[in-house]
Amino acid sequence: MPTVTFGENEVDCEAGATLRGVLLDAGVSPHNGSADTLNCRGHGTCGTCAVEIRANGEDDDAEPPVTDVGTVERGRLSIPPHDPESGLRLACRTRVYGDIAVTKHPGFWGQRVDGE
Repeated sequence: MPTVTFGENEVDCEAGATLRGVLLDAGVSPHNGSADTLNCRGHGTCGTCAVEIRANGEDDDAEPPVTDVGTVERGRLSIPPHDPESGLRLACRTRVYGDIAVTKHPGFWGQRVDGE
């Protein structure tokens, strides 16, 4: 059973669960501010659930055990204010298959990776 670490929270989930659902079921949000209300509800069109995902375990530099970026996600992350080179993922389009650490960055869309 994978464990998702998000801030001080550690949440166990079923393998293949959508990250957005895992976080919301645990009572934490992948959204900032009013994006908690103003979002696409998991359709991958708004981009407000963008998060940084890292492997969480013995080899933290390994590729995180999640699904690859799909067409819808790649398209949304290519539209400003997102930058496809930021490495962010959409929590609503990402399925979890192993232990991961998730970080939500500042900005309405969570797009401020470098403190922009």
